[in-house]
Amino acid sequence: MTSIAARTAAEISQRGRIRSAAFQGFFEGSIKATLIALTLLSVLTTVVIIAVLVEETIGFFTMADHPEISLWSFFTGTEWSPLLGAKPLFGVLPLISGTLLVTAIAGIFAMPVGLLTAVFLSEYASPRTRSILKSVLEVLAGVPTVVYGFFALTFITPYLLQPLSSSFGTYNAMGAGIAVGIMILPIVCSLSEDALRTVPQSLRDGAYALGATKFDVTAKVVIPAGLSGVVAAFLLALTRAIGETMIVALAAGGLAQLTVNPSQQVQTMTAYMVQIFLGDAPAAGVEYRSSYAVAFTLFLITFIMTWTGAIILKRYREEYE
Repeated sequence: MTSIAARTAAEISQRGRIRSAAFQGFFEGSIKATLIALTLLSVLTTVVIIAVLVEETIGFFTMADHPEISLWSFFTGTEWSPLLGAKPLFGVLPLISGTLLVTAIAGIFAMPVGLLTAVFLSEYASPRTRSILKSVLEVLAGVPTVVYGFFALTFITPYLLQPLSSSFGTYNAMGAGIAVGIMILPIVCSLSEDALRTVPQSLRDGAYALGATKFDVTAKVVIPAGLSGVVAAFLLALTRAIGETMIVALAAGGLAQLTVNPSQQVQTMTAYMVQIFLGDAPAAGVEYRSSYAVAFTLFLITFIMTWTGAIILKRYREEYE
């Protein structure tokens, strides 16, 4: 009787383990299927967005009632006035120059400030100071971009720029660029700090053993060792700056002109799209479709930047064991 009871208990235990393994396998399979489905959804969303941009852009260049629009005139034209005059002009260079000007100003402000802040947090700050400053940076990252736009209009331009030069009007590229730089500052700082903190401590200790000072270790060992991560942070921040909408729509102005003067107002590609979708143009007109051509151009610029960044990171990435 004892042996029969023992075999029965063993069989019951074995069946329980089989059911548990089957349930675990089903659960893990469900998780894997869900992750695959979400990944495919992300890919499908990207493909659909690109397809819509391509279709509408082709429609813009093939409109029968506007045969003067061509790829050459679009990418080489120096005048952009789709809503003014009897004959609209669609030369995208003023929008590209305005976008790049604001992005350059933002990068010149945010990249050195963000990198120096990251160096301080990584190499010099105490744990308490680091936690406080990181919290402040997280607050900056959570501020709505429309607030940055009003900040540029009500503080940066009237209190910082106009006292320096009377050439700055209410709307200008410099104020918008500084506001965009403040917006991307947390990206540069946070990602750069993460890159610097991943540098092995053994590299620092080896430099100290050779008699290097704290500054020498930071400037000649830590930053070069984490350079690939810092470059990645810069590229991500600049890509974010190129696609910014509300700040430039509020603070940069609405005049599309080919200029490199930061005191003048400019119009970026994203600001033009905001203007079109506010209802100033008919939904099926050439102006409406031109916004898709501008959006596709913006997509190409960000894609080229991302692709170039991937090549740079692959070439100069440092790996440590």
